[in-house]
Amino acid sequence: MKRIGVVANCSKPQAGQVLSRVEAEARRLNLTLAVCDETHTLLPQATRVAPVAFAQAVDGVLALGGDGTMLHTVRLLDGAATPVLGVNLGSLGFMTHVTEPELEQALQFLAEGRFTVAERAMLQASVVRDGQRVARLMALNDIVVGWGQSSRAMTLGLSVDDEEVAQYLCDGLIVSTPTGSTGHALSSGGPIVMPAAPVFNMNVICPHSLSARPLILPDTCTIQVQVQQLPAEKAPLLSADGQDEFVLVQGDLLEIARHPQPALFAQLPGHRYFAVLRHKLHWRGSAR
Repeated sequence: MKRIGVVANCSKPQAGQVLSRVEAEARRLNLTLAVCDETHTLLPQATRVAPVAFAQAVDGVLALGGDGTMLHTVRLLDGAATPVLGVNLGSLGFMTHVTEPELEQALQFLAEGRFTVAERAMLQASVVRDGQRVARLMALNDIVVGWGQSSRAMTLGLSVDDEEVAQYLCDGLIVSTPTGSTGHALSSGGPIVMPAAPVFNMNVICPHSLSARPLILPDTCTIQVQVQQLPAEKAPLLSADGQDEFVLVQGDLLEIARHPQPALFAQLPGHRYFAVLRHKLHWRGSAR
């Protein structure tokens, strides 16, 4: 890699110092840096490009922040086959595998091509209203229906490949990728799914039934969610990765399927998925 895009969470206290290190190491390695968002305020030496041209202007992207920065970066790339390497500037971050002290080494590995590329499945969702598609969204983590203006429950109908599954009186519903299984889906009682597993994870949020349980579905299927009944004052939101939102109304049909293009994660030598889980989730088991 010779052209590195940089996307940073500039609200992090150490962002300015970290970007200065990026600039110094890039100069040493003879790398060209490019930015397309507010990152330019802390990295003025980098080449500025328009967001729509960002993916074509770089060979890979360095995302400095947390999982939110990774999600923002993937959305900027908009399905382009451009690898992203996450550097964690926070405390959690399941997708940002490189720690801040490893920054210079990570840049050197990128420059030397000493990394592998892992595909991460993405979701695409569309809203059909009165026979017309009125919204399209894509997500790396999850598509969520819920968090409306009222705490009263709604009724959602779930089908898979046009076969009815169930009707849920609930607060909402989450469809996640394996990457998103450690996000909202995990908080709502879903399983952790290895990134390479070809599945979707469907969780109902606070169902009014003890028999409602998470479903693991093949990622070749199409999931349909019908907004069947809403309290008068409830306007549920359709959310993609917690970043794009669309207000749903009664009668809307939500269709969710695998996006044709995966996100690409650059992984450095020594990366191990379960080591990340052990560290982030503080797994100890019964060991003393």
